[in-house]
Amino acid sequence: MTGICGVSNVSATGAIGISEEASAAQPALAAWLAGAGIACRRVDPAQPPARDEIRILHISEINHATVRDVLVAAGEGMPSMQPRANGMPARIAFGFEDMAFGLALIAELVRPAGRPACGEPESALYLKLAEKVAGSEATVLILGETGTGKEGLARFIHDSSPRREAPFVAVNCAALPETMLEAMLFGHQKGAFTGAAGSSEGLFRAAEGGTLLLDEVAEMPLALQAKLLRAIQEREVLPVGATKPIPVNVRIIAAANRELAQEVAAGRFRADLYWRLNVMPLTLKPLHARRLDIRAITATLLLRHTSAGEAVAWPTANALDRLMAHDWPGNVRELDNVLQRALLLKGGERIEADELAIETVMSASQPTLRAVPNLAVANDGAPAFAGATLADAARASEADAIREALEATGGHRVRAAARLGISERTLRYRLAEMRRIAA
Repeated sequence: MTGICGVSNVSATGAIGISEEASAAQPALAAWLAGAGIACRRVDPAQPPARDEIRILHISEINHATVRDVLVAAGEGMPSMQPRANGMPARIAFGFEDMAFGLALIAELVRPAGRPACGEPESALYLKLAEKVAGSEATVLILGETGTGKEGLARFIHDSSPRREAPFVAVNCAALPETMLEAMLFGHQKGAFTGAAGSSEGLFRAAEGGTLLLDEVAEMPLALQAKLLRAIQEREVLPVGATKPIPVNVRIIAAANRELAQEVAAGRFRADLYWRLNVMPLTLKPLHARRLDIRAITATLLLRHTSAGEAVAWPTANALDRLMAHDWPGNVRELDNVLQRALLLKGGERIEADELAIETVMSASQPTLRAVPNLAVANDGAPAFAGATLADAARASEADAIREALEATGGHRVRAAARLGISERTLRYRLAEMRRIAA
């Protein structure tokens, strides 16, 4: 017999328990957690939980709850959330209109520490792949636009690996000049250069037994790339000013916001180093291609920016729709800025759509890894959007997404709305607007 999330009712390590009452109060919760990659199982609230187990119970089951649990309730009107405090479990209540954000908040409350927030099933599968990679000693190359979460993924791989108890050290290869970067990476002897009043072990040795993240590795000068290749290949470093190499035991994770294969073709990156780093490539999609992740990350950021004792400012359904519809050229960093501004400028208890100061002007230069949306092609081979305004293109793209969601759910509006990350009311409004434009 399977549990409500499609897993065995038998206790599983790390699985989140959900009671029958909690599931009945929020019927979509189990599916959202499963889509986010959070394993769950049915539990009897009267049975004592396992040590460190997290359960989701109904508010009526508070007498069986521990401080680690989350109590849920359903109810129309103003949504609410009280975090864990003073020995009491977290409590959250919301109605259908706020279901999209409420489910994301619950997932954030039970998300394992160190696991990146996600809502897209594809992103959850990607994290599962990253966990599998973490169990090996393979060098990892993470590609993605600036602000997509490359360092967070690198930390997750480290925390999921046998090296988790050893240091995780990150260095931005674009932040330091070549001479200083070499000394930072490999260390230096006293007097090796002007200002070297003492010796330094360097970041390779600082990460001994653990993981070294080489962020923005594409910015590393060619001369230093050769020394890096030798360090990775021979598992030893030669400090600046030293004559004898020193063995190191470090796992390398490299990250770049440009395609290294293109950098190799342009002569800006060594081919041998590229192949040494490209053992296990992982590419992070831009945020606009991960719509349900926007909902999950919004919940994460709002909880992070809410001070102890303060109420969480819930975005309205229209505000959440606007967040999920934006293209996010700045990815998670831009989303974080928008939410922080909204928290400062909001006029009431909730974040309204018109309080989201979202910039609509795109930068002149797009990142190399920016995904290009699929455009319909006319009979003459030209894009069907040619000559249209950005608003026209956005409406057409939105209509396509709505049609695809309805087709995938057999015309079921509630499930289609959940798939799109909007409320059913908003979906009805968008469908009416589509019919009006078509007429």
